[in-house]
Amino acid sequence: MRALVIGSGFGGLAAAIRLAAAGHEVTVLEKRERIGGRAYLYELDGFRFDGGPTVLTAPFMFEELFALADERLEDHVQLVPLDPFYRAFGSDGTHLDFHADAARMQAEVAQRSPSDEQGYARLRGRVSRIFDAFYPYTERPMMQLHVMMRMLPFLLRHRAALGVQRLVDGCIRDPFLRRALAFHPLLIGGHPSRTPALYALIVEFERRWGVHYAIGGTAALVDALGALLQRLGGRIECGVAVDRILVESGRAVGVLLADGSRREADVVVSNADPGHTYDRLLGPDRGLTGRRLRAARPSMSLHVLYFGADRTWPDTPLAHHNLLLAGDSRRVLSRVFARSRRGRATGGPLTADDLFLYVHLPTKTDPTVAPQGCEAMYVLVAAPPIEQNEAVSAASARRVRDLVVEVLDERYLPGLSSHLVVEHAIGPEHFRDVLNTPHGAAFSLQPTLFQSGWFRPHNRSGRVADLYLVGAGTHPGAGVPAVLASGKIAADLIARRGSVRRGRIGDGGIRLTAGTG
Repeated sequence: MRALVIGSGFGGLAAAIRLAAAGHEVTVLEKRERIGGRAYLYELDGFRFDGGPTVLTAPFMFEELFALADERLEDHVQLVPLDPFYRAFGSDGTHLDFHADAARMQAEVAQRSPSDEQGYARLRGRVSRIFDAFYPYTERPMMQLHVMMRMLPFLLRHRAALGVQRLVDGCIRDPFLRRALAFHPLLIGGHPSRTPALYALIVEFERRWGVHYAIGGTAALVDALGALLQRLGGRIECGVAVDRILVESGRAVGVLLADGSRREADVVVSNADPGHTYDRLLGPDRGLTGRRLRAARPSMSLHVLYFGADRTWPDTPLAHHNLLLAGDSRRVLSRVFARSRRGRATGGPLTADDLFLYVHLPTKTDPTVAPQGCEAMYVLVAAPPIEQNEAVSAASARRVRDLVVEVLDERYLPGLSSHLVVEHAIGPEHFRDVLNTPHGAAFSLQPTLFQSGWFRPHNRSGRVADLYLVGAGTHPGAGVPAVLASGKIAADLIARRGSVRRGRIGDGGIRLTAGTG
């Protein structure tokens, strides 16, 4: 078959590699000048900054892709295991390290709060059982409600429909530990109290397979996947923008490019955000799906700051991955998630205590991403999503930047402000206008219970035959492993495309007379 893949994020590349390995004629169309999607690369005066995801886990998912060509991942990319996975800092300057080894992690918790040692053991057991119950569903399509209903007994038995924060609070008493051990939903754009505990399987992913860093940055992994696709016979075209998915007799038959030319295909895979796919690439006349997505709850957005300094800080308490949790958590979450119906964030003037910061310091592990003797860093600042016509003022973006530099300068990297030689930043408007994510949502849809599984946009369109969706906005969700899984699900559905007798096409997905789950 001829397959067109719109976008070259991890989901699009994973789907394209699997389709090319199966013998199909695959072309990836990427509107920007290099591949990667959110996993973009900025190269500035000798500094290399990963544009997006930096936490890599479950290397076997990448190994599977290279194995399709009888190749080994390690022959193309060097993945380095990190320990600690993260270092979380509290308001008193103390920190908690997240370790791979269960005994060391238990000791970290006990050192901070001896009375929580047994509670942490209970928490770890509950997370492990949640993983065992729900992990199999992350690599299966979820296009029929009865498939999700099979999960209901597990949801009830493991209390996995409750919020992650509630799961943690039921085992842990120390306020800082409660906050630190419930942070993972923020890494996929969710509120710790609103994200169901089934997403705690992310924690178990890290425990079982570790957290890794790709030497050269995540972009080195992206480039290796692109080269793999080309060795399999696939094509990648950058600087090619898709204006519309072409539909004839209810089927996707190709795309119309921004330059007016057409590309025909037997199947189309969209790695664009589902909201953009249905509203812009298909148009609002494709039924209820687009309207439902417009009414969906977006994830949080981000300000992402990239700093290059002309010195290093060998004595900094910062590790490779860092969480700065010094602010008032309720105030931070309220500012990011509690918005009026018109989209305005609540609260007064922004202060340092209003920020949730994730700091990536790759030069702790890989000095090649900066000139000799220099430090490269990347800071994520949680931000509320924006309206489609809303502009973030330059003054507000500058205020965020100044507060971040102030925090880092005063507490972690003394003298940073006078040693910055390179700066770059992106914000909510970038996610909305460049990455085409409605409301500038950095992780697409917020991972709530009723925006998960069957309720999330399906990997095969229920409105247009031969259209498939991959990426953070589809099942199973955001995060690199989930996005890779979406590519696997879509490729599997395409492989079964010719052998399945389709019934009526409806908004809940294509109803099958010969079911495939």
